[in-house]
Amino acid sequence: MSDDAPSPPWGGLLASLRTSIGDIAFGMEDGAVSIAGLVFGVAASTNDPEVVLLAGATGAAAGAVSMMAGTYLDVQSVRDRAAALRSRARVDIEADPEGHQRRAEERLVAQGFTLEEAATVGTALARNPDAMLEFVSAFELEIGSAPRESPAVHAAWMFVADLFAAATPVIPFALLPLETARVVSLVVTTLLLICLGIGRARVAHAGYLATTLQTLAIAAAAAAAGVLIGRVVTG
Repeated sequence: MSDDAPSPPWGGLLASLRTSIGDIAFGMEDGAVSIAGLVFGVAASTNDPEVVLLAGATGAAAGAVSMMAGTYLDVQSVRDRAAALRSRARVDIEADPEGHQRRAEERLVAQGFTLEEAATVGTALARNPDAMLEFVSAFELEIGSAPRESPAVHAAWMFVADLFAAATPVIPFALLPLETARVVSLVVTTLLLICLGIGRARVAHAGYLATTLQTLAIAAAAAAAGVLIGRVVTG
C-alpha cells in the first residue's frame, strides 16, 4: 500500500475510541450503576411498569447529558491549562535557552545518559526551540497529549457509553410485564457489569476476578440503596 493511500473510513473512529477508552469505561459504569439503583428502587416501590420506565428513561437521558457536559468541560479545562503552560514555556525558552539546555542535560543524566550523550541531545534541543518545547512539555510540565485532546470527541463517547449502559436496566420494563422485567433487568444489568469488569481489567492489566467483583459490588450497593429508599418512601 502506498503512503498516499487513503486511510480506512473507520480509522479516525477507532483512534478516537482508543483515546477515549477511559471515558467509555467511566460512562458505562456510571450509567449502569446509577440507573440500576434508580430503576430497582422504583420497581420495588410500585406495581406500575410505566412509572419505572418513565423514571429510568428520564434518569438515563439526564445522566448521559450531564456526564457528556461534565466531560466536555473537564477536557476543555485541561486543554486550556496545558495550552497556557506551553505558551509560558515557549516564552521562557526564548528568554533563557541556555538554562533550559542545562536542565535538559541534567534530566537526561539523571535518567542514565552519559555526560557526552546528554550534551549532544541538549545541544540539538537548544538548536530547535520547538523540540525543546516538546521536551519541556513532556518531562517538566508533564502535560502529555492534553493540548491535542478533543473535548467534543471525549464528550461524545461519554454520552454514547453512559446512555447505552443506562438503557440496559430500563429497556426490559418497556417490553415485559413488571415481574418479568424485574428479573430480566437484573440479569442483563449483571451481565453488562461483568463484561464491563472484564473490559476494565483488560485495559488496566488488572486481575479479572477482583475488578469484576469490584464493579458488581458497587452496582449492588447502588441497587440496595435505591431499594431501601423506595421502601422507606412508600412506607
